[in-house]
Amino acid sequence: MQTKPFNTIGIVGRPDNNAQITDTLKDLISYLGKRGLNIIIEEYTSDALTEHTLPVCNQVELGNLCDLAIVVGGDGSMLTAARALAKHKVPVVGINRGGLGFLTDIPPDEIEQKLDDILAGKYTTESRFLLSVTIQNSRGNENYGQALNDVVLSTGQSSRMIEFELYINNKFVYSQRSNGLIVSTPTGSTAYSLSGGGPILYPSLDAIVLVPMFPHTLTARPIVVDGRSKIKIIPGSLHDASPLISCDSHTNFIANPGDEVHIEKMGCTLTLIHPLQHDFFQACRSKLGWGSRIGN
Repeated sequence: MQTKPFNTIGIVGRPDNNAQITDTLKDLISYLGKRGLNIIIEEYTSDALTEHTLPVCNQVELGNLCDLAIVVGGDGSMLTAARALAKHKVPVVGINRGGLGFLTDIPPDEIEQKLDDILAGKYTTESRFLLSVTIQNSRGNENYGQALNDVVLSTGQSSRMIEFELYINNKFVYSQRSNGLIVSTPTGSTAYSLSGGGPILYPSLDAIVLVPMFPHTLTARPIVVDGRSKIKIIPGSLHDASPLISCDSHTNFIANPGDEVHIEKMGCTLTLIHPLQHDFFQACRSKLGWGSRIGN
Protein backbone atom coordinates (compact mmCIF):
# COMPACT_ATOMS: atom_id res chain seq x y z
CA MET A 1 0.00 0.00 0.00
CA GLN A 2 1.27 3.48 -0.91
CA THR A 3 0.51 6.91 0.55
CA LYS A 4 1.89 9.36 -2.04
CA PRO A 5 -0.84 11.81 -3.12
CA PHE A 6 -1.48 12.49 -6.78
CA ASN A 7 -2.45 16.07 -7.58
CA THR A 8 -1.74 16.52 -11.30
CA ILE A 9 -3.06 13.80 -13.59
CA GLY A 10 -1.98 13.31 -17.19
CA ILE A 11 -4.46 11.62 -19.51
CA VAL A 12 -3.39 9.64 -22.56
CA GLY A 13 -5.62 7.84 -25.04
CA ARG A 14 -5.76 6.78 -28.67
CA PRO A 15 -9.39 7.35 -29.70
CA ASP A 16 -8.90 6.82 -33.49
CA ASN A 17 -12.64 7.28 -34.07
CA ASN A 18 -13.38 4.77 -31.29
CA ALA A 19 -16.51 6.03 -29.58
CA GLN A 20 -16.00 3.79 -26.54
CA ILE A 21 -12.56 5.21 -25.83
CA THR A 22 -13.81 8.76 -26.35
CA ASP A 23 -16.72 8.19 -23.97
CA THR A 24 -14.39 6.68 -21.35
CA LEU A 25 -12.03 9.66 -21.65
CA LYS A 26 -14.93 12.06 -21.10
CA ASP A 27 -16.14 10.08 -18.08
CA LEU A 28 -12.62 10.04 -16.66
CA ILE A 29 -12.19 13.81 -17.07
CA SER A 30 -15.54 14.42 -15.40
CA TYR A 31 -14.63 12.14 -12.51
CA LEU A 32 -11.23 13.74 -11.92
CA GLY A 33 -12.68 17.24 -12.26
CA LYS A 34 -15.24 16.56 -9.53
CA ARG A 35 -12.36 15.60 -7.24
CA GLY A 36 -10.68 18.95 -7.86
CA LEU A 37 -7.54 17.47 -9.41
CA ASN A 38 -5.36 19.20 -11.97
CA ILE A 39 -5.73 17.57 -15.38
CA ILE A 40 -3.43 17.73 -18.41
CA ILE A 41 -4.41 16.16 -21.72
CA GLU A 42 -1.86 14.66 -24.12
CA GLU A 43 -2.13 16.54 -27.41
CA TYR A 44 -3.13 13.61 -29.65
CA THR A 45 -5.79 12.64 -27.12
CA SER A 46 -7.03 16.22 -27.07
CA ASP A 47 -7.79 16.11 -30.79
CA ALA A 48 -10.70 13.75 -30.10
CA LEU A 49 -11.97 15.77 -27.14
CA THR A 50 -13.06 18.97 -28.81
CA GLU A 51 -15.16 20.31 -25.96
CA HIS A 52 -12.70 21.03 -23.16
CA THR A 53 -10.55 23.87 -21.87
CA LEU A 54 -7.90 21.81 -20.10
CA PRO A 55 -4.13 22.27 -20.57
CA VAL A 56 -2.64 20.28 -23.46
CA CYS A 57 0.94 19.10 -24.03
CA ASN A 58 2.81 16.44 -25.95
CA GLN A 59 3.61 13.09 -24.38
CA VAL A 60 7.25 13.94 -23.62
CA GLU A 61 6.31 17.16 -21.80
CA LEU A 62 3.57 15.31 -19.94
CA GLY A 63 6.21 13.42 -17.98
CA ASN A 64 7.57 16.67 -16.57
CA LEU A 65 4.20 18.06 -15.56
CA CYS A 66 2.14 15.26 -14.01
CA ASP A 67 2.69 12.95 -11.04
CA LEU A 68 0.35 10.23 -12.35
CA ALA A 69 -0.53 9.26 -15.92
CA ILE A 70 -3.74 7.43 -16.80
CA VAL A 71 -3.77 5.58 -20.13
CA VAL A 72 -7.11 4.74 -21.73
CA GLY A 73 -6.95 2.09 -24.45
CA GLY A 74 -5.25 -1.25 -24.98
CA ASP A 75 -1.77 -2.53 -24.31
CA GLY A 76 -0.54 -0.80 -27.47
CA SER A 77 -1.49 2.56 -26.01
CA MET A 78 0.35 1.68 -22.83
CA LEU A 79 3.47 0.67 -24.76
CA THR A 80 3.55 4.02 -26.53
CA ALA A 81 3.08 5.92 -23.28
CA ALA A 82 5.71 3.81 -21.52
CA ARG A 83 8.43 4.68 -24.01
CA ALA A 84 7.75 8.39 -23.47
CA LEU A 85 7.09 8.45 -19.71
CA ALA A 86 9.43 5.86 -18.18
CA LYS A 87 12.46 8.14 -18.12
CA HIS A 88 10.45 10.72 -16.15
CA LYS A 89 9.63 8.16 -13.43
CA VAL A 90 5.94 8.95 -13.70
CA PRO A 91 3.74 6.08 -12.44
CA VAL A 92 1.15 4.89 -14.93
CA VAL A 93 -2.22 3.18 -14.54
CA GLY A 94 -4.24 1.74 -17.42
CA ILE A 95 -7.97 1.61 -18.16
CA ASN A 96 -8.64 -1.21 -20.61
CA ARG A 97 -10.45 -0.34 -23.81
CA GLY A 98 -8.47 -2.75 -25.97
CA GLY A 99 -8.08 -6.51 -26.32
CA LEU A 100 -6.18 -8.58 -23.76
CA GLY A 101 -5.27 -5.73 -21.43
CA PHE A 102 -2.31 -7.24 -19.56
CA LEU A 103 -1.00 -3.72 -18.92
CA THR A 104 -4.29 -1.83 -18.81
CA ASP A 105 -6.09 -3.73 -16.12
CA ILE A 106 -8.92 -1.47 -14.85
CA PRO A 107 -12.27 -2.32 -16.52
CA PRO A 108 -14.10 0.79 -17.80
CA ASP A 109 -17.12 0.05 -15.63
CA GLU A 110 -14.96 0.11 -12.48
CA ILE A 111 -13.18 3.41 -13.05
CA GLU A 112 -14.59 5.27 -10.06
CA GLN A 113 -14.24 2.36 -7.64
CA LYS A 114 -10.65 1.55 -8.60
CA LEU A 115 -9.47 5.13 -8.94
CA ASP A 116 -11.07 6.06 -5.60
CA ASP A 117 -8.77 3.50 -3.98
CA ILE A 118 -5.71 4.52 -5.99
CA LEU A 119 -6.17 8.22 -5.25
CA ALA A 120 -6.58 7.28 -1.57
CA GLY A 121 -3.19 5.54 -1.66
CA LYS A 122 -4.57 2.01 -1.82
CA TYR A 123 -2.65 0.37 -4.64
CA THR A 124 0.39 -1.71 -5.47
CA THR A 125 3.28 -0.80 -7.76
CA GLU A 126 5.27 -2.89 -10.16
CA SER A 127 8.53 -2.02 -11.90
CA ARG A 128 8.98 -3.07 -15.54
CA PHE A 129 12.27 -2.61 -17.37
CA LEU A 130 12.65 -1.57 -21.00
CA LEU A 131 15.16 -2.56 -23.67
CA SER A 132 17.28 -0.22 -25.75
CA VAL A 133 18.55 -1.08 -29.23
CA THR A 134 21.49 0.47 -31.05
CA ILE A 135 22.41 -0.30 -34.66
CA GLN A 136 26.03 0.33 -35.59
CA ASN A 137 27.38 0.08 -39.12
CA SER A 138 30.75 0.37 -40.80
CA ARG A 139 30.41 4.15 -40.97
CA GLY A 140 29.86 4.39 -37.24
CA ASN A 141 26.27 5.54 -37.62
CA GLU A 142 23.78 4.56 -34.94
CA ASN A 143 20.01 4.28 -34.74
CA TYR A 144 18.27 4.07 -31.40
CA GLY A 145 15.00 2.63 -30.19
CA GLN A 146 13.32 1.59 -26.95
CA ALA A 147 10.89 -1.22 -26.20
CA LEU A 148 8.82 -2.28 -23.21
CA ASN A 149 7.71 -5.54 -24.86
CA ASP A 150 10.27 -6.65 -27.40
CA VAL A 151 12.87 -5.93 -30.03
CA VAL A 152 12.32 -8.05 -33.14
CA LEU A 153 14.70 -8.84 -35.97
CA SER A 154 12.66 -10.00 -38.97
CA THR A 155 12.59 -10.24 -42.75
CA GLY A 156 9.39 -8.27 -43.11
CA GLN A 157 8.21 -11.09 -45.41
CA SER A 158 6.86 -14.33 -43.97
CA SER A 159 8.18 -16.43 -46.86
CA ARG A 160 11.80 -15.23 -46.69
CA MET A 161 14.57 -16.34 -44.35
CA ILE A 162 17.53 -14.40 -43.00
CA GLU A 163 20.75 -15.49 -41.38
CA PHE A 164 22.45 -13.93 -38.40
CA GLU A 165 24.98 -14.53 -35.66
CA LEU A 166 24.00 -14.17 -32.01
CA TYR A 167 26.35 -13.12 -29.21
CA ILE A 168 25.56 -12.77 -25.50
CA ASN A 169 28.04 -10.84 -23.37
CA ASN A 170 30.47 -11.04 -26.31
CA LYS A 171 30.30 -14.84 -26.34
CA PHE A 172 29.26 -16.48 -29.58
CA VAL A 173 26.00 -18.41 -29.15
CA TYR A 174 25.07 -19.61 -32.65
CA SER A 175 24.51 -18.71 -36.27
CA GLN A 176 20.99 -19.27 -37.47
CA ARG A 177 18.77 -19.25 -40.52
CA SER A 178 15.20 -18.36 -39.67
CA ASN A 179 12.50 -15.74 -40.12
CA GLY A 180 14.07 -13.73 -37.33
CA LEU A 181 14.54 -13.41 -33.59
CA ILE A 182 12.34 -11.98 -30.81
CA VAL A 183 14.21 -10.43 -27.87
CA SER A 184 11.62 -9.97 -25.15
CA THR A 185 11.28 -8.55 -21.63
CA PRO A 186 9.09 -10.32 -19.06
CA THR A 187 6.40 -7.78 -19.97
CA GLY A 188 6.55 -8.88 -23.61
CA SER A 189 6.59 -12.58 -22.76
CA THR A 190 2.77 -12.63 -22.89
CA ALA A 191 2.72 -10.90 -26.29
CA TYR A 192 4.52 -11.69 -29.57
CA SER A 193 7.08 -13.88 -27.80
CA LEU A 194 4.30 -16.12 -26.50
CA SER A 195 2.81 -16.57 -29.98
CA GLY A 196 6.27 -17.57 -31.18
CA GLY A 197 6.50 -20.39 -28.62
CA GLY A 198 8.37 -18.51 -25.90
CA PRO A 199 7.86 -19.02 -22.15
CA ILE A 200 5.81 -16.76 -19.91
CA LEU A 201 8.12 -14.89 -17.53
CA TYR A 202 6.83 -13.58 -14.21
CA PRO A 203 6.82 -9.76 -14.51
CA SER A 204 9.31 -9.13 -11.68
CA LEU A 205 12.00 -11.43 -13.11
CA ASP A 206 15.24 -9.76 -14.17
CA ALA A 207 15.51 -11.80 -17.34
CA ILE A 208 15.37 -11.57 -21.13
CA VAL A 209 14.06 -14.28 -23.43
CA LEU A 210 15.27 -14.85 -27.01
CA VAL A 211 12.79 -16.67 -29.24
CA PRO A 212 13.74 -17.86 -32.77
CA MET A 213 11.07 -17.32 -35.43
CA PHE A 214 10.56 -20.44 -37.58
CA PRO A 215 14.20 -21.58 -37.33
CA HIS A 216 15.60 -23.89 -40.01
CA THR A 217 16.55 -26.51 -37.41
CA LEU A 218 14.58 -28.58 -34.92
CA THR A 219 17.05 -27.93 -32.11
CA ALA A 220 16.65 -24.14 -31.94
CA ARG A 221 14.73 -23.29 -28.78
CA PRO A 222 14.01 -20.15 -26.74
CA ILE A 223 16.82 -19.06 -24.39
CA VAL A 224 16.33 -17.16 -21.12
CA VAL A 225 19.28 -15.04 -19.98
CA ASP A 226 20.04 -12.65 -17.15
CA GLY A 227 18.44 -9.23 -17.55
CA ARG A 228 21.86 -7.58 -17.39
CA SER A 229 23.04 -9.45 -20.48
CA LYS A 230 24.31 -7.55 -23.48
CA ILE A 231 22.99 -9.02 -26.70
CA LYS A 232 24.58 -8.55 -30.12
CA ILE A 233 23.13 -9.68 -33.44
CA ILE A 234 25.05 -9.51 -36.72
CA PRO A 235 22.90 -10.07 -39.83
CA GLY A 236 24.34 -12.13 -42.69
CA SER A 237 23.93 -11.78 -46.42
CA LEU A 238 21.45 -14.59 -47.19
CA HIS A 239 19.20 -13.57 -50.14
CA ASP A 240 20.81 -10.10 -49.95
CA ALA A 241 18.24 -9.39 -47.25
CA SER A 242 18.32 -6.30 -45.03
CA PRO A 243 16.39 -7.28 -41.89
CA LEU A 244 14.01 -4.93 -40.13
CA ILE A 245 14.43 -4.08 -36.45
CA SER A 246 11.17 -3.17 -34.70
CA CYS A 247 10.58 -1.97 -31.15
CA ASP A 248 7.16 -2.92 -29.77
CA SER A 249 6.04 -3.34 -33.41
CA HIS A 250 6.38 0.41 -33.74
CA THR A 251 9.81 1.81 -34.58
CA ASN A 252 11.50 0.23 -37.59
CA PHE A 253 15.14 0.39 -38.61
CA ILE A 254 16.96 -1.43 -41.37
CA ALA A 255 20.00 -3.53 -40.42
CA ASN A 256 22.26 -4.35 -43.35
CA PRO A 257 24.57 -7.40 -43.51
CA GLY A 258 27.54 -6.83 -41.24
CA ASP A 259 25.82 -4.22 -39.06
CA GLU A 260 25.84 -4.81 -35.31
CA VAL A 261 22.53 -4.74 -33.46
CA HIS A 262 23.12 -4.16 -29.73
CA ILE A 263 20.28 -4.79 -27.26
CA GLU A 264 20.42 -4.29 -23.50
CA LYS A 265 18.33 -3.23 -20.55
CA MET A 266 17.72 0.48 -20.14
CA GLY A 267 18.64 2.29 -16.94
CA CYS A 268 15.09 3.59 -16.34
CA THR A 269 12.04 1.51 -15.54
CA LEU A 270 8.30 1.96 -15.92
CA THR A 271 6.27 2.04 -12.71
CA LEU A 272 2.87 0.43 -13.20
CA ILE A 273 0.12 0.99 -10.67
CA HIS A 274 -2.37 -1.80 -10.01
CA PRO A 275 -5.47 -2.07 -7.81
CA LEU A 276 -4.80 -3.96 -4.59
CA GLN A 277 -6.62 -7.05 -5.89
CA HIS A 278 -4.41 -7.36 -8.99
CA ASP A 279 -3.09 -10.90 -9.51
CA PHE A 280 -0.86 -11.80 -12.48
CA PHE A 281 -1.96 -15.43 -12.50
CA GLN A 282 -5.63 -14.46 -12.39
CA ALA A 283 -4.94 -12.22 -15.38
CA CYS A 284 -3.41 -15.19 -17.21
CA ARG A 285 -6.44 -17.33 -16.41
CA SER A 286 -8.91 -14.76 -17.70
CA LYS A 287 -6.94 -13.51 -20.71
CA LEU A 288 -5.24 -16.70 -21.88
CA GLY A 289 -8.03 -19.11 -21.12
CA TRP A 290 -6.27 -21.07 -18.40
CA GLY A 291 -8.45 -23.45 -16.42
CA SER A 292 -9.83 -22.50 -13.01
CA ARG A 293 -9.86 -24.72 -9.94
CA ILE A 294 -11.57 -28.05 -10.38
CA GLY A 295 -15.14 -27.80 -9.15
CA ASN A 296 -15.37 -24.04 -9.60
